[in-house]
Formats: sequence, C-alpha cells, structure tokens
Amino acid sequence: MAGVQFLPGHTPPYDLTYDDLFLVPNRTDVSSRFDVDLSTSDGTGTTIPIVVANMTAVAGRRMAETVARRGGLVVLPQDLPISAAADTISFVKSRSLTADTPVTLGPDDSVSDALALIHKRAHRAVVVVEDDKPVGVVTESACADVDRFARLRTVAEADFVTAAATASPRDIFDLLEAAHATLAVLVHDDGSLAGVMTRTGAVRAGIYTPAVDGNGTLRIAAAVGVNGDIPAKAKALVDAGADVLVIDTAHGHQQKMLEALRAVADLKLGVPLVAGNVVSAAGTRDLAEAGADIVKVGVGPGAMCTTRMMTGVGRPQFSAVAECAAAAKDLGIHVWADGGVRHPRDVALALAAGASNVMIGSWFAGTYESPGDLRVDRDGNAYKESFGMASKRAVAARTAADSGFDRARKALFEEGISSSRMRLDPERPGVEDLIDHICSGVRSACTYAGARTLAELHDKAVLGVQSAAGFAEGRPLPSGW
Repeated sequence: MAGVQFLPGHTPPYDLTYDDLFLVPNRTDVSSRFDVDLSTSDGTGTTIPIVVANMTAVAGRRMAETVARRGGLVVLPQDLPISAAADTISFVKSRSLTADTPVTLGPDDSVSDALALIHKRAHRAVVVVEDDKPVGVVTESACADVDRFARLRTVAEADFVTAAATASPRDIFDLLEAAHATLAVLVHDDGSLAGVMTRTGAVRAGIYTPAVDGNGTLRIAAAVGVNGDIPAKAKALVDAGADVLVIDTAHGHQQKMLEALRAVADLKLGVPLVAGNVVSAAGTRDLAEAGADIVKVGVGPGAMCTTRMMTGVGRPQFSAVAECAAAAKDLGIHVWADGGVRHPRDVALALAAGASNVMIGSWFAGTYESPGDLRVDRDGNAYKESFGMASKRAVAARTAADSGFDRARKALFEEGISSSRMRLDPERPGVEDLIDHICSGVRSACTYAGARTLAELHDKAVLGVQSAAGFAEGRPLPSGW
C-alpha cells in the first residue's frame, strides 16, 4: 500500500478499514499535545483537519459558524437554493471570531418560546433584549416548574455577568471564575448586545485558531452537484463569498463529473476546487487532470449510506484513502477522507493514510448545532434525526420541482437511510465537545508517532493489522466485566 509504513510482515493482501489497524508508538521528543500543529496545507485554510459533510441534517449556519471558529470547515449542501446559501454565507462571515452568537428574545416573549430556542446553542441560554440591550438571561433551570405562558421578564436573571466585546477571552474567563458563573454577556461600548462567551469557550479561544479568509472573516464552503448549469451555480456561490467549492456526486469517476469539473475549473474562480467521490488512484488522477485541487475519497463507509449493501460497490475506507492520497501526492494535490469515522482514532488513521482533512457527517448530526429539532424519546434521551443524501427523504426534497411522474420514478431507486435517531451524548452534546474529543485524540496520536505536524504523522506513522479481537481489546470497559 503505497505511502503507508507497516510493521514488518503486516502488509496485507486485502483492503483495510480503520478498525483493522492500529498505530505503533515510536520514539518521540514531542512532549506535549500542544506542541502539535493540526493545521492543514491543502489551501482550504483549516487549522484543524475537520470538514463537516454537506448533509442537510448536519450542515447549517449554526454548525458553520461554530466549526469555523474552532478552525474547521462546513460544506453547505448542494440542495440549498443559491439565495439561501448566500444568506448563510453572509451570516457566517459576519460572526465574531471568539464570541458565540446569542439566542435572543424580548421581555414579553413566553417561557415556551425560550424553551423552544435554548437548545439551538450549546451555551443553553437565552439573552433577553430590550432596545438592543441585554436586560436578563434565561436558562433552562429558570424555566423549570414555571407556567409556559409566563413572560420572560418574570423568570430572567437580571444579575448576570457582562464584559466588553473587546475583552480578551482570558479576561472573560477570570471574570467568570471570580463570579462563579458560566456565561458572560458581551456588550459594545453603547451597551448593545455583542455576543456571549462561556468559561469553556474562553479556554477554547486560547487553544484553537479560527479558520479565516483574507479579510479576517470565518471560512465556509459550499457544494454543487453535477446536474443543471453547474458553472453558473459555482460562480454564484463564490460571488456570495464561499471560500471552497465542492463538486459532489456519489460516483465521482464519471464523465458528467469530469465535464462539470472542467467547466468550473475553466472559470478560474480563485478558490480551491474539491471533487468526488472516488476510491482509486485512477479516479484521483482523472479528477486532478480535470481541475480538482482536492479529491474526496469514500464510497459506502458513511453511517447513513446503504450503497454497499444495495449494490456491492465501494471499498474499505483506509485502503481507499491511502491509495488515493499516494496518487494525489504525486500530482501535487490533496485528498479528503469522506466517511466511516466513528472514533477519534479513525480520524488519526485517515490522516496517517495521507488525508489532509477528514469529512464528518452523521457523528455531528447529534449535536445542538445541527439543523434538526431536538427531540426526546420515551426514555428521556435527547436525539436529532439524520438522513442520507441519497435517501428517499433527500431525493424528495431535491426533486420537488420535477413532475409528479419523474419524482415517483426517482423515488423507486433511492439509497441511504431516510430517518435515523442520532442521540446527543450527554457528555458531549455540542459539536465543540466533539471537536475537543477528536483533536485530543489526534494530538495524542501525533505525540505517540513522534510527529509535530500532520505531514509528519503521515511520514512517521507505523501501522499494524489486528484481528477483530484486537480491536475489541482496545475498547474501554467502564462498567467492568
């Protein structure tokens, strides 16, 4: 497997998934996780190797803002109308690089209004605003055992922590620590609301570097398909401010993709072009020749994808990424590993295989920041619904403008899961919690491998092949055995 270093005798004659592999610790002089630089070199401007997949159930404005603030990138779905995509791009570009966007209501709004919005943000609070100035803060606990029609002015906490919008995250942390509070409301000089910041957010602001464009605003990507006037759509998205353009279809190694990619590349829009999906060196070379700066790798590994069970088509993801990354390196381009990651170790292995970024979809669907409504099952577990982009649900939305006959015909051939409950992990309910979890694992993997950068991780990683029992042995047993 070109470009990947295995233990002697461990090079297998078959393709591998992430579960099949383990990283061997090397001699290292990297003494701290914080000595590791997680920024990527593929031109997308990410400072952590995480890209959120262009899934309707995952990628929205809240997700895009939050992930970019921590250094990652969100790809807006291809089904989003251009006007809606432009609005989202504009919104994300207007957001603070450090402070979170508050959920706001007026003093005369009801407790039920607050409860409907509190879970839209991980800080889980509503700022009560009057004449653009904060006058109170409402938390979920303040709404407990309160009449749902009560007005917020009767339940809002008026004695809340405020800080200047220009205050440093460290100063805000110290302020919150002294006040034994978790949330600070940030205000401009005129007293108007600027944002909010939690203690954890202040700490994160000192660890992560936002992904920003040349104007110092947060980065965001957008996707188009291979049908319709793709060059016009692509230009409209870039004109609206998209920093990266993704040309996306399930089978990327096809003539329609190559034609669409060449047409967009000929426009010279000045942003990185990502195209996929493929799983072979041949597919990588063809997309590179057609103008791709980054090739998206993965057919069938996603949690919502039924392609392999329906068609038998696909390839174990680690081997696909390793082969495509080796071909891409020879061509001076990069690859993204798209799908199949369920643990931080999988992200580390994808990077060791040569990916510059790792795309994550369903794993992030069960977070506060994903677009879906928060629901609770009969056992009290919070969840959100997710669905595949080739599923009946997604196809129905994509073909809404088609004739009834065409919609019915296409509905017969959908693939992917139309509805899956993605539970919010009580310990990591926000996407930033998952980013912490992933980056912690990747940083540690780098220290074990003796790598200070992601490029060094790929060069220095030594891999071994394990049995299913070997993988199971690595799982923790928190409740004993």
